[in-house]
Amino acid sequence: MKLWTWLIGLVAVVAVLLGGAWLNRGALFAMVAHARLPHVEPNHPVAWAQGPAAPPPGDRPPNIVFILADDLGYNDITFNGGGVANGAVPTPNIDSIGRQGVSFANGYAGNATCAPSRAALMTGRYATRFGFEFTPAPVGFERLVGTEAEPGAIAKPRFFKDRLKLMPPGSAAPTPEAVNSLAVPSSEITIAEVLKTRGYHTVHFGKWHLGGTKGSRPEDQGFDESLGFIAGASMYLPEHDKDAENSKQPWDAIDRFLWPNLPYEVQFNGSPMFAPRGYMTDYLGEEAVKTIHANRNRPFFIYFAPNAIHTPLQAKKEDYDALPQIKDHRLRVYGAMARGLDRNVGRILQALKDEGLDQNTLVIFTSDNGGANYIGLPDINRPYRGFKATFFEGGIHTPFFMRWPDVLPTGTSYPYPVGHVDVFATAAAAAGAQVPTDRPMDGVNLLPFAQGKAQGRPHQTLYWRSGQYKVLLDGDWKLQVSEAQKKAWLYDLAHDPTERRELSAAEPAKLAELKAKLAAQDAQMAKPLWPSLLQGPIYVDHPSGQLPKKGDEYILWDN
Repeated sequence: MKLWTWLIGLVAVVAVLLGGAWLNRGALFAMVAHARLPHVEPNHPVAWAQGPAAPPPGDRPPNIVFILADDLGYNDITFNGGGVANGAVPTPNIDSIGRQGVSFANGYAGNATCAPSRAALMTGRYATRFGFEFTPAPVGFERLVGTEAEPGAIAKPRFFKDRLKLMPPGSAAPTPEAVNSLAVPSSEITIAEVLKTRGYHTVHFGKWHLGGTKGSRPEDQGFDESLGFIAGASMYLPEHDKDAENSKQPWDAIDRFLWPNLPYEVQFNGSPMFAPRGYMTDYLGEEAVKTIHANRNRPFFIYFAPNAIHTPLQAKKEDYDALPQIKDHRLRVYGAMARGLDRNVGRILQALKDEGLDQNTLVIFTSDNGGANYIGLPDINRPYRGFKATFFEGGIHTPFFMRWPDVLPTGTSYPYPVGHVDVFATAAAAAGAQVPTDRPMDGVNLLPFAQGKAQGRPHQTLYWRSGQYKVLLDGDWKLQVSEAQKKAWLYDLAHDPTERRELSAAEPAKLAELKAKLAAQDAQMAKPLWPSLLQGPIYVDHPSGQLPKKGDEYILWDN
């Protein structure tokens, strides 16, 4: 009898412990994640390579500064009369690039998520041409996001455990470095490599997210100098820093993964990790100013890719305190992050002016995709439907500006669709460099179109794919197909730019025509380098954190 009593008591204790562990699994997960974070050295100065002390005689090619915001929504800047919190956060510096140059009213991201979009920008090719179809993410991230639904969810995510055996060797290991092997092939030619053939000094700042193994890092892919981080996100400050204002989204599995797993670090040319100096966006902006001065007497290409305003939502206290009119804490943190991004764009523009370089510098500004649903803010992509990870306009219709006072007209708007794939060809043409001829290139030099010298559309078609979710823009007609949902959405953007009137039933001939064109485009693409491990619902008309209702529109996102 005593033995049975002892066994029953033991079982009860184990049950209590297991139950407690399950209830506190988030805290336990965070403890394990923190214990596995890499070693980060204290901050130390960066020794930038110094260019000539005096400018060479004669003309020189233009400097090129490419500024890529992260998860910036179409409505997060005030250029189009909107802005965060109904315009409570002015973005005068970002706006000035469009007002002093050319605004491409229909600028499209290379993808609806960050890494494939960045790959298209760097190569001038659809990332699906070389298998870089999905955003590199740790298996732990994929498992968490693929198994934990939001409270009240109607459609549930899926994690494809059976596909783990198809992952590239080492990429599924339970280590922070494993994801680095999910990379753009080293055989791809980046715009940095092309510009180096014309004598450009090339510098990368901020987020890379295109691979971290030998051959795929920025310093291996054409950049003379690189200061930033390889992963897809980073802390802006340590979580408990006195200068940090944080906002966490407790319903969101992505957010729960990021906070414990992200270090506060940068690397310089592959050095050991070290801490930035202060708020990440400010640090990168301040260092970019130093490189402009160091290279003032030689042509340079700067790829400035801060993680602003991607999660985790962390603002600098100074920016947060400047927005007391915004009462919602999450929206105020987000607005403060946008304010910090705009300030550092202004620093770069001012440095170009101070060095006497602004007239002969091509400045390009865009975002890698639309604003994210998982931050819980409904207005970030207005007037468009959809969010990051959807191919509705809210996920891929981004701000897209070019300023080059010596060459481009001032204050003009270009109406026809252009894409991230065009940045490569445009920058190469500005520099007088040749684009590769040994492979299909999807981008177009936009300079003659922006100058009014070339007529017609730069593209008859633009194309996107993420697993079974595929999209074609043909002229003004847009077709989205979700094979997993056996569903198609057809829109006439000329008359319905915000995708309110779905026409697949009303226009069967157009639907069949575009399906055939989509299939022909799809056949040109490569097999993904690794499989999608998760498939999850993304609602089109409301962000995460809001209870969905039966009949709410959603897509299934593969990654």
